[in-house]
Amino acid sequence: MRYMKLSGLQRQELWESLSGMHEFLRQAFGLLTAEAACAAGPAGTFSPVEQVWHLADLEAEGFGLRIQRLLSESGPLLPDFEGAKIARQRNYLSLSLSAGLTAFHAARQANIAALQSLSTEDWSRGGVQEGVGPVSLCDMPELISQHDAAHRAEIDQWLQPVGNAPS
Repeated sequence: MRYMKLSGLQRQELWESLSGMHEFLRQAFGLLTAEAACAAGPAGTFSPVEQVWHLADLEAEGFGLRIQRLLSESGPLLPDFEGAKIARQRNYLSLSLSAGLTAFHAARQANIAALQSLSTEDWSRGGVQEGVGPVSLCDMPELISQHDAAHRAEIDQWLQPVGNAPS
């Protein structure tokens, strides 16, 4: 019940952070060449194009699907989203960074709209997420925010090496 325990100001800050992820990605990666967008991060972390497509697919097929199922089913078992496996299967390195940014933005906006339209009763609807345990709709904004924070840190590290930062 994380979301319901937040103050009004904390909720507003959370929504602003979730809404701001697209702009963070655009500022970090928007001016990269196709070659630079495929440069792996430190210690083999995702390249910019992989970061963006991972976030886009997780937003739609992970968080979006979880939100939908928690709303429509009673106590669903929610599968894990295997990001590294999906990145390989879909060959993210062959995809467009720009298209990934667009896909992420659309999926994020849809999830924010779905969450912000919930009734007070809907926030408590729950299920079990593989690898996480019991979750409710009330947990989703914070779980998304935590995932964003991990990727922001990876992206900040990627931007540090000479030659990766857009000029």
